[in-house]
Amino acid sequence: MSTQADVKSLDTLSFVKAALASYAHETGQAIAEVELEGRRAVDYITVDMAAHWKAEVRRCNDLVNHAIKDLEHCKAFKKVGDNTPSCVEEKKNLEKARAKLANAERKAEAVRRWTPVVLQQFRETCVRLVHFREVIDVDCPKAIGRVERMLKSLDAYREMSSPRPSTADGGGGTASVTRQTNEPAAADKSAAAQAQPSGDAASASVPGSPT
Repeated sequence: MSTQADVKSLDTLSFVKAALASYAHETGQAIAEVELEGRRAVDYITVDMAAHWKAEVRRCNDLVNHAIKDLEHCKAFKKVGDNTPSCVEEKKNLEKARAKLANAERKAEAVRRWTPVVLQQFRETCVRLVHFREVIDVDCPKAIGRVERMLKSLDAYREMSSPRPSTADGGGGTASVTRQTNEPAAADKSAAAQAQPSGDAASASVPGSPT
């Protein structure tokens, strides 16, 4: 396996680190919201609806009993001679009350039948969410820590590779180089001045020169 890394931008690693942190935060919030909404839905079915239809069954039973009493009262007190009253209205009310009771009983039975199914599905969903939360709470921090170590290593490598001018001699190195460069030129000028004769000496040494 190669031990070299082809890194072209440290900013990209910083962006990856920030993206991982943002992903972990937002996903953790989403998981919490899913669990909360799921719990509300389960409670609505298993608690609220169960209580509602249980109370509705009792209310419809009372309506049926009341309708039966009204029908019996109609048959007993509205009889004229040998003619039995029809009690059409009371019979219709009894039929409606019994239909409502049958519907309420079906709803209550459906809630009782689906309650264990809903609870089982919600438990399985929570197990999956727990595994997903482990990824968020464990794997994401590990990935972020690894990226941080990479950034630190690359920063340290960059510091080691960057050349730094030495200032320990306070600029003396530059001055010494300048002096060394100028000293031969000054020596040549001095030698040339010594070798060149003065004007009077040169004119005296030329034969036939006017006095």
